[in-house]
Amino acid sequence: MKIAIASDHGGYGLKQKVLDHVSARGFEVIDLGTNSEESVDYPVYGQLCGETVASGKADLGIVICGTGIGISIAANKVHGIRCGLCTSVEMAHLTKQHNNANILALGGRTTLENLAIDIVDEWLDTEFEGGRHKRRVDMLDNM
Repeated sequence: MKIAIASDHGGYGLKQKVLDHVSARGFEVIDLGTNSEESVDYPVYGQLCGETVASGKADLGIVICGTGIGISIAANKVHGIRCGLCTSVEMAHLTKQHNNANILALGGRTTLENLAIDIVDEWLDTEFEGGRHKRRVDMLDNM
């Protein structure tokens, strides 16, 4: 499975930790940048990750900016993307189980590293439940 990971400067430090962790778990990682803490525009990286997942070049994506808010909005502008900003393990579980989120958003300045890793693991390990949720996800995809 291929995971695309992108961040702006505010998420760069956490992106590096998440990238290392996801790679250590055996996933193939596509690092979309940014590659430093030099100021960049989060919409560029959210869109890039969204397009990478929507095109099938990656199966899933993770985006990180200072709060996770802006970059998740950018990713969600790409048709076919369901990006969920998660601040707890429970949210990570539910965003995959109920919403089949194909991109996870995190806040590099608002989420402690250990919690972020737990969120990533829960999101990666949770399966989409389908059933009544599939109808709702289909509605989202048809918007």
